[in-house]
Amino acid sequence: MLSKHLAAAGLAALLAAAPAAAQTPLTEADFRSGTAGDMADLCGAAPTDPMYAAGIGWCHGFILATGQYHNAIAGRRAAGHPLFCLPDPSPTFDQMRAAFVAYVRANPQVQAERAVDGFMRFAVATYPCQPRR
Repeated sequence: MLSKHLAAAGLAALLAAAPAAAQTPLTEADFRSGTAGDMADLCGAAPTDPMYAAGIGWCHGFILATGQYHNAIAGRRAAGHPLFCLPDPSPTFDQMRAAFVAYVRANPQVQAERAVDGFMRFAVATYPCQPRR
């Protein structure tokens, strides 16, 4: 479900204004380190940043792939319970990336974690699943 909604919003989101600008201009290191802080910088790149398109594209691919992987493994977990549950309607890609950037910037302890771990912490905290009955 995440991938369907994000894919539809992807092209529009690439052209949309970014959330709050990254604290510093993007560098090639932002693309290599793989930390949640660097991913937040990529996802929050300012439209005036020379590497804006690359950063937003990288962010889009990361969020889409992480969501698809979560969906693929959620059914394989004990009792098939996902780690997070998106609301209906699902957030757009732009809403998702803005919320992720805000979460990482508000939680500095997450910034040095692997990007996938930081994103999953964000998703679990932001989109908790309802208790099973």
